[in-house]
Amino acid sequence: MKTLFMECNMGAAGDMLMGALFELLPESGQRTFLDTMNGIFPDKVMLSPVPSEKCGIWGTKMNVVILGQTEEEHGSGQEPHTHEHGAGCEPHTHEHGAGCEPHTHEHGSGRHHHHPLHVSYPEMLAQIDSLPVSDTVKEDAKAVYALIGTAESNAHHTDISQIHFHEVGTLDALMDVVGCCLLLEMLSPEQVVASPIHVGSGSVRCAHGILPVPAPATADILRDVPIYGGAIEGELCTPTGAALLKHFASQFIAMPPMAVEKTGYGMGSKDYPTANCLRAFWGNMSILPVPSPKQLPSSYEAAALAQVPVRETRPDFYTEQFHSLDQILELSCNLDDMSPEAVSYAVGLLLDAGALDVFTTPVYMKKNRPGLLLTCLCNLEEESRFSRLILTHTATRGIRIQPCYRRTLEAQFRKVRTVYGEITVKISTGYGLSKFKPEYEDVAAAAKQCKVPFAKVYDAAMDACRKEY
Repeated sequence: MKTLFMECNMGAAGDMLMGALFELLPESGQRTFLDTMNGIFPDKVMLSPVPSEKCGIWGTKMNVVILGQTEEEHGSGQEPHTHEHGAGCEPHTHEHGAGCEPHTHEHGSGRHHHHPLHVSYPEMLAQIDSLPVSDTVKEDAKAVYALIGTAESNAHHTDISQIHFHEVGTLDALMDVVGCCLLLEMLSPEQVVASPIHVGSGSVRCAHGILPVPAPATADILRDVPIYGGAIEGELCTPTGAALLKHFASQFIAMPPMAVEKTGYGMGSKDYPTANCLRAFWGNMSILPVPSPKQLPSSYEAAALAQVPVRETRPDFYTEQFHSLDQILELSCNLDDMSPEAVSYAVGLLLDAGALDVFTTPVYMKKNRPGLLLTCLCNLEEESRFSRLILTHTATRGIRIQPCYRRTLEAQFRKVRTVYGEITVKISTGYGLSKFKPEYEDVAAAAKQCKVPFAKVYDAAMDACRKEY
């Protein structure tokens, strides 16, 4: 399965996404892409890929030259207002009637613009429809602008029809959006996956004042998307970058298992201690090869494989059922100064709070002191809640957080009839497998009532499962 994975450790902006995707194309594809993009507004805009270096890493910085000036040059010298990309209102958009005087915006990618005129949201969609690109690219571009426009209207508590786009800003923003949509059409991945998005921290100044990071529009677009801040101050994810990722990515997880064939680097303009780039990994999540008998470690494994048709299991695990491979977090800490009762209470509290699982493991700590490793499994969005619970109800001063993948079978509960009464059974299915497990409480209650051993009731429930399912 051809997979495109976007690594957003330094956020995302439209030009960074475009630069990373551009590097994935072969040389002939790059020429075709530039010819198409430079034919959109031949007298107004030219797209130019420029080699760029950040912290020793080389990649592509996509420059949009407007009316003979690059985005960084355009509008320099007049700065009645400064706006860092994505702060509250998309740098290429403006709420109708608010602050129509010309002003300069500073984007997270280092762009500057002088914006004298505006284009309404319906006019923006009409402009996209008139572009010499495929219908697929047009529909994708309009969907991205719909996300941006909706976020802006929510941020300003106004109708989307009242959102206006600055005329000059529209050109370079349109090149970013359409360029990314065209590149994805040319690459044609079977799935697009992105990492959780680093949005930055602190605040940014815009024409409307000082706003927190992520800005309201960006935060609105990234609802239900895993994001995180960090030590880097500034706005790392722009509304354009957020909207492109939200539209195209099917999942936001750590990098999945894949055979990487090519890597693209899209560079930003600003310099940070960390390389300011977005990486795009192009690779294949293919069906694993069937091992030959010589590769099998034992005749037992060969016999086991012979009982399960390979065509029924391996495609399930590595292609069709990929989305069942989900990401969770493992929170862990070492404990050596708590009583067993206190540890037991903390474990029960975490389970009652909805943790996926909680368990302890005996360990030896400094100076060979016996202790316990407490491990709590939870969903990505629940990390802060369970971290706080662990810090509050245990003696630890720190928590290790490790992302991990899990593959699960689908579970359902059914009742089966036995000579000892009805017993609830958990049935787990998937990948051509079926598993049965009688519920402890029902088995224990029936054994006690019928005055028979626990094992007899359990075996009767298992026999009923085999006959019925």
